[in-house]
Amino acid sequence: MTDQDYLEIENLVIGYPTRRGEIRAVDGVSFHLSKGRILGLIGESGSGKSTLGLSMLGMVPAPGRTLGGRVRVGSTVVNSLSGDALRRYRWKEVAMVFQSAMNALDPVQTVGSQIVETIRQHSDETKEAAARKAVELLQAVRLDESHMSAYAHELSGGMRQRVIIALSLCLNPSLLIADEPTTGLDVVVQSGILSMLKEIVGSLGLTLILISHDISIMGAVCDEIAVMYAGKLVEIGEADQVINNPHHPYTQALLGSIIEVGKDGSRAGGIRGTAPDMLHVPTGCRFHPRCPRAFEMCAESEPILALHESTQAACWLKDG
Repeated sequence: MTDQDYLEIENLVIGYPTRRGEIRAVDGVSFHLSKGRILGLIGESGSGKSTLGLSMLGMVPAPGRTLGGRVRVGSTVVNSLSGDALRRYRWKEVAMVFQSAMNALDPVQTVGSQIVETIRQHSDETKEAAARKAVELLQAVRLDESHMSAYAHELSGGMRQRVIIALSLCLNPSLLIADEPTTGLDVVVQSGILSMLKEIVGSLGLTLILISHDISIMGAVCDEIAVMYAGKLVEIGEADQVINNPHHPYTQALLGSIIEVGKDGSRAGGIRGTAPDMLHVPTGCRFHPRCPRAFEMCAESEPILALHESTQAACWLKDG
């Protein structure tokens, strides 16, 4: 194992059985990520990005199940773990920042008690040592010691999200997964949270997966961007290349949907149609019914990720 393949997702397939059939929320996804890098995972709601993130913790919610492939973090094959081994792996090797911070915090416990309890449940730290570490963690996310005695309802949305980030760091994980960490926050607070995450990743040497539906926030934060559509990975590459020279029409459409403030008469373009019914995904390229550049082969044969000048894209359009 080297830093070049610290995180490896190999042909991962995750399904959810329903009364109408099985939904493959993640369908044959493969990529790797070097240690210390920040990967932005982008896609519309229902694209499979949160399920992919949960798979890295071994937390795919029931009745979901891994149908094939593997997830490896460092030397640990995550989907081979169970019981105590899985419990030891979570928090210490990988942690997650969930969206909706108000729901993630216990409303009847103080911020400090929640952090201290988490540290003591997973380590041999004394209560006093855990409390000192809790203060250090709050300071790392730009909150002072006085917030140890605060309850969730006493904090702003941005403060609550900072507490969740502090909680995720309490056992010094190597991999941090942030699922829509700025949802519901105003743009100024969003910028502060993202800037802080990038700073923490750099200072602690973490690897970060940043999950979002908003590609506009990714350029200033991420080293790489991966784009998902209907359970498939459709484009991946260096962040500046994906943003400035995208090759998949879906990535192009996401970027075209961004409203550019200050340009007279400019309007964001939408993506026509709707995301597919995951029980009846289109043949060939799953995006082809919505793609303005689709041609016959797109409906007949599924493209695979291939190098298109600067990024890997699953698209039959050779010129991007």
